[in-house]
Amino acid sequence: MGHAAGLRAGTRVYHGKTGVIYNVTKSAVGVIIYKKVKHRYIEKRINVRIEHISRSRSREDFLKRVKQNAELKKKAKAEGTTVTVKRQAALPRDARTVSTKDNHPETVAPIAYETTI
Repeated sequence: MGHAAGLRAGTRVYHGKTGVIYNVTKSAVGVIIYKKVKHRYIEKRINVRIEHISRSRSREDFLKRVKQNAELKKKAKAEGTTVTVKRQAALPRDARTVSTKDNHPETVAPIAYETTI
């Protein structure tokens, strides 16, 4: 087989996912990632250098909302009113009329690709 048999062409791929750190070394961290392969998810343990890792910001909004909701509930309880803390879906944007007076329509065409060899 040879030494390179373990590292085939498709093994090193960019995952771009949120994972869980399970191991820390001096220059890298081990991350558990769930990769979708056909109909199932396979747990992969990959070692990534620290430069390529950023902290997930997905919980920031949630934690901010929890604090804000707690404050709103506290205020509502003091005033004796009810408050809705559920998130509301964004409404459709208002209709607009685009005037063509002093705003002539432009025809957009692609620029032909030139090769300079």
